[in-house]
Amino acid sequence: MRFVFAVSAMCILVSCGGGRVSGVVAEACQASDRSAANARLCSCIQQAANITLRGADQSKAAEFFADPQLAHDVKMSTSAANDAFWERYKNFTDTAGQMCRG
Repeated sequence: MRFVFAVSAMCILVSCGGGRVSGVVAEACQASDRSAANARLCSCIQQAANITLRGADQSKAAEFFADPQLAHDVKMSTSAANDAFWERYKNFTDTAGQMCRG
């Protein structure tokens, strides 16, 4: 029983930003020139990416930090692959918005 409690507590702590998570999205976030970017926020955004995006999607999403025009181009594309990616990306941004407030 203690083990279950300990694991649950650790999961809650990590999901609240208590642990730092690294990855391509967090690295791109940290490297961006956005004033709000900090290790805690970028780690949280990476956690959302880990939940909602597979590896290739994370790499593509990371590119948007450096090139917002690319995000616009993908969104406006008529490609079925880009449309499918955009749906996954929208889910990621919604999840990050809910997880990483405040």
